Amino acid sequence: MADIDAYAAPASQAGSFNSAGRIVAAGRGWDWIVEAWALFRKQPGMWILIIVIAGILFIAISVIPILGSLASTLLMPIFGAGLMLGCKELDHGGTLELAHLFAGFKQRTGDLVMVGVFNLIGGVLIALAFTAVAGGGVFMAIISGGTAGPALPLVSIMIGLLLVAGLLVPLTMALWFAPALIVLHEMAPVAALKASFFASLRNWLPFLVYGVVLLVLSLAAAIPAGLGYLILFPVLAASVYTAYRDIFCGAPA
Repeated sequence: MADIDAYAAPASQAGSFNSAGRIVAAGRGWDWIVEAWALFRKQPGMWILIIVIAGILFIAISVIPILGSLASTLLMPIFGAGLMLGCKELDHGGTLELAHLFAGFKQRTGDLVMVGVFNLIGGVLIALAFTAVAGGGVFMAIISGGTAGPALPLVSIMIGLLLVAGLLVPLTMALWFAPALIVLHEMAPVAALKASFFASLRNWLPFLVYGVVLLVLSLAAAIPAGLGYLILFPVLAASVYTAYRDIFCGAPA
């Protein structure tokens, strides 16, 4: 595997690492997916194999009551970091290997687990917020004996879902680039989470374009009995790397 202590960007992305990230044009959101597709096309068979094995592992873990969900949340940044190492290797002319999926267990594993802990705590707090809002409406409807109106529980649940969506966005922004920053640049977990959040915030417009394109692709991938996700998931994973490369290692505009 390539040395993770330094990053030499390809000619098309010549530049040096900028821990704060740079602001890129809105159209780059589309380019991240195009560039991710190019990485996928280099070794499509290996990409699909990695995604299938990862899916089987997470399904197997998730069937364990309670502990399965906790373990999945903690392990996700570790597997994500391994894919980032694989993307870098592929990007620099190397070979993507199945071993890359587990490379995060050998590189800064403790820091990656801390990102998983942050994700777990964030998820618990969001779940509690939803329970408080949705459950509060249902409770008020019960104690009022129906005088508060039959729509109150439904309204409270809808407000709770909107709250969840609103809270998931900043959590995802903090998590998005953190594994790559930790494993490729040895950033501390808190610093990586902060850098990921603020870089995503400053690039909200390309991320909006990126999100819309992914939504369309997700709908298209579902049409052939969901088989399109065998391609979309690897491209999505690679697009995290291409976005990181552009924002943190690209040439200044």
